[in-house]
Amino acid sequence: MVDKVYTTPRLLIDSPMPGSGKTTVLEHIQRLGFRPMQAASLSSPALLARVIDQGVRTICIDECDRNLDPKREGVGELVAVINSGYKRGATRPVLVQVRGSEWEVSEMSTFAPIAMAGNQPDLPDDTRSRTLRVLLMPDLDGTVEESDWEQIEPNAADLKALIEEWAANYGEAVAGASGELPGEVKGRARERWKPLKKVAQAVGYGWPEKVDELAMRDLERESLEREDGAVRDKPAIVALKDVMTVWPEGREHLTSETLVRFLIAESPEQWGATSSYGRALTPQRLGRMLSSNFGIHTGKTSTGERVYFHAAFLTVWGRLGVKPPRASTPSTPSGGTA
Repeated sequence: MVDKVYTTPRLLIDSPMPGSGKTTVLEHIQRLGFRPMQAASLSSPALLARVIDQGVRTICIDECDRNLDPKREGVGELVAVINSGYKRGATRPVLVQVRGSEWEVSEMSTFAPIAMAGNQPDLPDDTRSRTLRVLLMPDLDGTVEESDWEQIEPNAADLKALIEEWAANYGEAVAGASGELPGEVKGRARERWKPLKKVAQAVGYGWPEKVDELAMRDLERESLEREDGAVRDKPAIVALKDVMTVWPEGREHLTSETLVRFLIAESPEQWGATSSYGRALTPQRLGRMLSSNFGIHTGKTSTGERVYFHAAFLTVWGRLGVKPPRASTPSTPSGGTA
């Protein structure tokens, strides 16, 4: 079905502890997936791109908590291939030897389905945003049947043949399906769930409704994780939201020094001297975060004073889906007037 859709979400088989069946799930995927390849130890991003460029394959990465550890050399480039390859048309430049000692650059495809398994791997946020997570727990009650491949291999082969037959007959139905999802499922979440919805529409039998339900639960999980602090915004995002919180109602502009005092008074653990950054927020650091990330700069008043204008934040706040506060004006922190 990967040839019939535009995106292919990464599958993360996750668990807080070993012995939960993650490798077993990958073994089943290797029996049932499209041209599967076990990639327990990928030596380089170029190797992965070369493999995929020869034809789409299902890449299975076990122990990704170690194999994709950001501290390992070259993992950053490997993760970049994993990130880009979830969308059709993605490529990576690779040096290819053409004749003798001459080399030329070849754009190789990175578009392929990927399943990863690991114990709570430290994946970057942009990778997680492309991922559907399956959380496994250990079978402490002994109710799960063992995957005895010596016994069930023939059954797996028969099942794969049935899947291939279905895919051959319904591929065009999947390609032509709308993939429409609930209106709340937008952006990257929509890209994750739309391929599954297209397949579900071709299958019928209640599966489209099940995909809608799972997509909405996925959004709810993300929201709860953010509220619980499991997902942390980048400092620039936090700063922008905190500026919205502390900005006094009715004020058209504030100096950067005043804005910094407000921020430290509102959230000393985030912006004060005891913050994880190691020192208190300064106007210069605030300026770098706002300008480089959001294009918000100070401007001059009619008297020549450099200030931040409230109007400069409104569009960016709107893009974040939050509204400017209407609460009463906060009290002025000590050390100066607003």
